[in-house]
Amino acid sequence: MIEDGTHKLAAGSAGSGAHILLFEDDETLASLLARVLRSEGYQVDVFDDADAAPPPAKLARYDLVLSDIHLANNTSGHEVLRRVREASAATPVILMTAYADIEGAMNAVGLGAYDYLGKPIEPTELKRMVSEAIARRKLAQAADSTPSPAHAPTGAQIVGTTASMLSVYKTVAHVAPTTATVLIIGDSGTGKELVARAIHSKSPRALKPFVAINCGALPESILESELFGHERGSFTGATGTKRGLFEEAKGGTLFLDEIGEIGPKMQVQLLRVLQEGEIRRVGAAETIKVDARVVAATNRDLKAEVLSGRFREDLLFRLQVVTVQVPPLRERRGDIALLVRHFVALHAARLGRQAPRVAPEVHDVLHAYNFPGNVRELSHIIERGILLAREGVITGADLPPEVTQAWTAQASGKAGGLGSLADDWPTLAILERRYIDRVLSRTGGNKTRAAEVLGIDRRTLNRMFARERAAEGGTELSDAEIDAMDGDD
Repeated sequence: MIEDGTHKLAAGSAGSGAHILLFEDDETLASLLARVLRSEGYQVDVFDDADAAPPPAKLARYDLVLSDIHLANNTSGHEVLRRVREASAATPVILMTAYADIEGAMNAVGLGAYDYLGKPIEPTELKRMVSEAIARRKLAQAADSTPSPAHAPTGAQIVGTTASMLSVYKTVAHVAPTTATVLIIGDSGTGKELVARAIHSKSPRALKPFVAINCGALPESILESELFGHERGSFTGATGTKRGLFEEAKGGTLFLDEIGEIGPKMQVQLLRVLQEGEIRRVGAAETIKVDARVVAATNRDLKAEVLSGRFREDLLFRLQVVTVQVPPLRERRGDIALLVRHFVALHAARLGRQAPRVAPEVHDVLHAYNFPGNVRELSHIIERGILLAREGVITGADLPPEVTQAWTAQASGKAGGLGSLADDWPTLAILERRYIDRVLSRTGGNKTRAAEVLGIDRRTLNRMFARERAAEGGTELSDAEIDAMDGDD
């Protein structure tokens, strides 16, 4: 057990606080988390190793378990989760995870973890989640309910670590094991089909077919035949009986992309399928029972479509049992670097090339771009960069003109900007000053903060300014004069 130097309430002591078991091998973080929780009135026991966990009988008495994924002595939060589940099916387990462990934490939710927190831990979110988990457990105990751990097979991975993507992960993890119809909403290119595939791959239907169709790409008459099938002779060219996609997806998932594009007749037919679980092939007299989970997606505002009379409200209610909102890339810029690494590896392998390095300037350029085509557009940009890269490095010159223009316009409007990537070949000294100016701009001119960002002390920063002044023909400053610059912020 880690002793964190703060007052530790003994197990079983008087007081109304719930009892929490914390696993964290970073002593500083463990101390901080324990202090935050104790300030809320909780009793907290701290361990750094899954193998040091209390015996099952004592483990079952805790109201909540909070565990990091990676623990001391090569143990893990997954082992903690397993031990807790063996001791008690009702004790909530919250996993803490670094960004690289999101997929593992996401799977853990499917295996029975209550939730997970991404690092760095926000104390407010920690307190909210712990309070909610304990409150839910009390409600479950009052109802004499002990939820069983869910099971979800591993499958498709979604790339992203920002808060908006964490929300998507959580929804996917909780809805996937069910049979609920899901509506995925997001702009074109945000990865709605990938979310649909993740729902399928983490569901009990994972070993059955995943069948996808773009409803906006086909005329209604052809779409009807594709979805429901047809009988021989039902129309010109129908030379044989054809099974529809609802039948092809038997036991699996049918993904209806661009569901907002279907017409009134198809809306009525689809509503019947969702209500009755049966279809009628084109030209057939009898209905056929079908078993396919429907996951739909759209880039339209279906509520506005309902108000305008273009989409049935009852169908919308059937489709949006659960809604997943996939954010556009411009709202999750923190994921750009991760996505770039992902697409570099993906496209390099597909093209049979060695993965190139990505110059730092490329990230600056991409962060300035608005990505109207979202993640799909970024994928195309990186693929182009790999094809055009020389000497194993993707630079700004390998990016499309419309992407670099956004950065050039932004940089030219800033004093001390980095200028044109194609035409500007500054010396290292000039680059150093430009970078310092940029950091100072970001810190509002605060030299102390700028020095921290640069990884130097203020005196070193002042010497840089003094050296530049001397190089420009100014008077060289003495040490006392350099020290006096500390008053400037």
